[in-house]
Amino acid sequence: MKIDSSVAMQGYEASKANRLNNLNNALSKDDKALKEQTDAFESILLKFMLDTSLNMQDPLYPKQPGSEIYQSMYKDTLAEQLSGSFGYSKALFEWIKEQQKG
Repeated sequence: MKIDSSVAMQGYEASKANRLNNLNNALSKDDKALKEQTDAFESILLKFMLDTSLNMQDPLYPKQPGSEIYQSMYKDTLAEQLSGSFGYSKALFEWIKEQQKG
C-alpha cells in the first residue's frame, strides 16, 4: 500500500503561502527583512533538532557513499520548509519589535 501525501503537502504549502502573504501585506520593508531573519533563525534551530533526532548511529541499512551529504541536504530542506510554522520565529519577531519600541 502506497501512501500519497502530495495532496496534504500541497495544502500545507498553500496555507503557508497564504499566511506569509497576509503577513507581508501587514509588514513594512524593515519588518519583512526582520521576519526573514527570524524565519532563518528558526530554520537553524530546527536543523539542530533534526540533526539530533534523526541521528542514526546504527541504521537498518549500511551507509552508502554520499549518504551523509544527502541526509544533510534532506534535513536542511526540511528545516527550511518547517520554519515559520513552529512559533519560534513569531515569538522572536514580536520580542525584537517590543525591544525596538523601548
